[in-house]
Amino acid sequence: MAIDLDKLGYGELDALIAKAEKQKTKIHREQRDAVKKKLIKIAKDEGYTIEELFGGKSGGKKTGKVAPKYRNPKDASQTWSGRGKRPLWFVDAIKGGKKESDLLI
Repeated sequence: MAIDLDKLGYGELDALIAKAEKQKTKIHREQRDAVKKKLIKIAKDEGYTIEELFGGKSGGKKTGKVAPKYRNPKDASQTWSGRGKRPLWFVDAIKGGKKESDLLI
């Protein structure tokens, strides 16, 4: 199937490119899924699961919940693990003269 690109206008070329990219993505996904099925079958035939061989879920990695590291001295129910954005109570305590070590659990 030959397409004469010289006869296509700007909009037609854009549409062709978009369609080609979509087809390329579809082919990549199908090939990836085929390889994944082969790997699962090989692992199963040998008595393993993908999770045993590669860890976690085959679709991605999830992390567990982290234990709290800091506690709000004004409200003991408010804690923070030390990961991610600092909670407002933590920022306010630091601005109020507390040190991080003062807020440790």
